[in-house]
Parts: sequence; C-alpha cells; structure tokens
Amino acid sequence: MKKIIFALPLLALPFVPTLAKDRVTVNPDAVNTESILHVWSWNFPTIGENMKKIADAGFTMIQTSPVQNCYAPEGSGKKIFDENETEGNWYYYYQPTDWKIGNNILGSRDEMKQMMDSAAKYNIKVIVDVLPNHTAFDIDAVSEDFYKAVGGRDKMFHTEGLLPVRDYNDRLQCTLWGSGGLPDVNTENPKFQKYYMDFVNDLLSLGVKGFRYDTAKHIGVHSDPVDTAAGVKENDFWDVATGRKAVNGVKLAVPYDSLFVYGEVLQDRNVPEAEYADYFGQTASGYGHILREALEKGSVKGLDLVKWHHEAAPEFLTTWVESHDTYANAHESAHLTDDQIRTGWVFLTARQNGTPLFFSRPAGSTRQAYWGDNVLGARGNDEFFHPEVAAVNKFRTAMNGQREDLQFSPAGDVIVVNRGKKGAAVINLSKSANAVNLPTGLPNGTYKDVVYNKEFKVKNGKLTGLLAPHRTYILQK
Repeated sequence: MKKIIFALPLLALPFVPTLAKDRVTVNPDAVNTESILHVWSWNFPTIGENMKKIADAGFTMIQTSPVQNCYAPEGSGKKIFDENETEGNWYYYYQPTDWKIGNNILGSRDEMKQMMDSAAKYNIKVIVDVLPNHTAFDIDAVSEDFYKAVGGRDKMFHTEGLLPVRDYNDRLQCTLWGSGGLPDVNTENPKFQKYYMDFVNDLLSLGVKGFRYDTAKHIGVHSDPVDTAAGVKENDFWDVATGRKAVNGVKLAVPYDSLFVYGEVLQDRNVPEAEYADYFGQTASGYGHILREALEKGSVKGLDLVKWHHEAAPEFLTTWVESHDTYANAHESAHLTDDQIRTGWVFLTARQNGTPLFFSRPAGSTRQAYWGDNVLGARGNDEFFHPEVAAVNKFRTAMNGQREDLQFSPAGDVIVVNRGKKGAAVINLSKSANAVNLPTGLPNGTYKDVVYNKEFKVKNGKLTGLLAPHRTYILQK
C-alpha cells in the first residue's frame, strides 16, 4: 500500500478557493450505493476483529464513536450507562478534553492504526465522529496543552459560551451558547482551528475517509450572528474544516471531495439547511421520525415516505431508522423491536437515495433493558449481520444506476421498492401474515427471495406472493 506524506507547511502556497458543490438541486439519476454501520461504543480491537463480518454483511463504511481524548474520571470506561456515574457513560466520549487520538473507551492511537489496517484489508471506509463545537462539562478536565494551544482559557470559549441554550430556534443562542449545557468553543479562533486541523490531518494520515460532525448546526455559517466581542470577524470554521482555506499554514491534507462528510444538523425551525448544504451532507432526522411513526403504526397510511422532507438533495442526505441519540439519549426509538428496526432498514436501504446508517444496539439489549450487557467497547448485538440486513446492503450496491419506484398497499402495510427492471424489495410492516399484489418493473416470471428462498410471481406487471409477519424479501433479476 502506497504511503502518503502529509503535513508540509502551506504558508508559501497561494489560497485557491474550492468551488462549492451543489447539494440542493436534485439529480433524478443520482444513485447512492454505500451503507454505514455505526459501531457505537465498540472499541478499536473489537472493530478490527469484526471487520470481515462487517464486510460480509455488505456494509461499505463504518462510523466510529469519537476517538479524541475525552472526559475520563477515575474508574470510568466500563459501562455504557451508569446512573451513579462511577463506572463510565457513553456520553463521556462526547466531552473532549484535547484534540489528540486516543481515549479510555475506544483505545490508543496504535490500536486505531491496527483497526485501520483491518479496514483497508476488507475495503471498508472509516468515518470518525468529531465534535469541535464544545469541550467537557468540567472545564478543569480540559488539558493545559489544549488551553495553551488556543491562547488560554479566555480564548477557548465564545463570549457567552458557558450559558446554556434556552431557545434552540434562536440562531444566536444556538451557535454561540452552550448546546445541552456543554461549554461552547470559539470555533472561529484561528489557533483553535489550527489545533483541530492538526488532529484531522493526523486521522487522515491513518487512512480515515470521512467525518460525521456532531452538533454541526451549533457551529455558525456566514449568515449567523458573529461573536464580535471575542474579536471574530466572520464565521469561517466550515471554510477551514472543508479545505477551502488554510489557517496558520495548515490546511486539510487531502482533497475534500475524496471524503464522505456529513453534519448532524437536526431539523427544526430557522435552521439554514441550504447554507449548510454548501459545505457537507446532512442528517435526514425529520425523515427518520416519520419512518419510525410508520413502524409503530405498522402502516405508512397518512404519512409521506416518498419525499425526503429536507432542503438538500436526497443524494447528499445521511438517513437512519434510528440513531445513537434516538436510542440512548431520549430513548425515542429504543422501544421498537429488532424486527421493526430491520423492516425499516430494508425499506430505507433499498431506496435509490440517501446513505443509510445502521445503529448497532448493545449486545443483550431488550425492549425492557436498553443497555443489555452494558459493556463499553464490546460488539453490539447480532442484528448488523442478520441475513435480511446483509441481503439489502448487497442489493443496494447491485442496483447502481437503477431508479426507484415505490408502491404501497391500500392499507399501507406492504411496500415494494422497485429498482428499474432489475430488482425489488418487498416489506411487510405488519405483525400479521400478509400478501403482496402491487406493480413492479420486474419482467414476467417466477422469482425466489435471496434469504428465505420464498417464491414470488410477476405477471402483467404485478408482483404477488405471501409474506410472513415483519419480514422482508429481496428479489433480483
């Protein structure tokens, strides 16, 4: 494997602005083929040991939990959730104390390198969850190296960065105050930007292929209020992070378009989605909410699951049935059964657009005990390699170039996702046995599902067959 040399100073090079990619205009021929496994709370050795299983399940990318130094009180790093807060919690790694690789949950830089070697062996792209918007709640836990690098404690945070946001629809509060009460970093401070970009470039040197930006909507774009009291002239963090400009001689070390980058821009009022689309892909959080509502009802009747409910073009959206926040934070989706999540995943992944992310629930978790075995670093449950999940992941890749056509039964409990004349995914949202009798692009003939060997027939453009409860079927020409 060819070595890439990074980190040559860029002071002598002229700045050439990168042309913005149009992520708003819909291209009806655009097809997404990738899928992401969110290896939530798995540590580096565990991820590396399971890379073949991930690849065999048809995933093309993984997303790790945050890898930077994080809040780590003595005795922590053991449990995914501990209400006594003595043996650790998953959200500790969302509290940065320094922008250096390694923490007591995921492992060391050397262990990450070993995991990256395993990913390269199986041709799996690695996305890292990064969160430059804030530090740990305990600002005394933040490293002195970090404070020194940004110019001291008084330069670390926005002027009102220690105030908790009261109104998330107020863009001044949203971008300059503390989200969730976490201290809000002055992301426009050039010294912070340089320190952070050194970390990003270190990740890229290990072979990282993209980033998920946590709390991205809390980092301002150019139309947002500017912290002039801190000497800020413009909100330019995203220009630096996406490689459009250098900062103090440091710039993104690889071409930005070679990376897969999306931001957690949770949808709400007054969010400048189109402006964020100028920089990166975004989360389709509103669509996920509607999909979960359909899964709860066992029907799409009265719900619009055709449109993506976002200002950005669908090929630049990251989609999910559930995320780590809907499962672990608000428990909004934790009550849904694994069967329901799986049927939603097959529908989402069979579609032409969006890049779907599969959240790995904790091993041993039930609908009464969300944390299951409750071991930080351990592999999640077996759902990520369930035969239906693997089948639709591979179907997605095979359907490259094929437009979608969605068909719904009158009751809304059966869905067919047609992909041109080459394939179809059949989904039964109902907890009861059912039948399909819906239009398809598949030619006349008899087809067998790739997982259960179940037989379906196509005659005169109609697909017919019997469906088990909460089951999905993949048919290919």
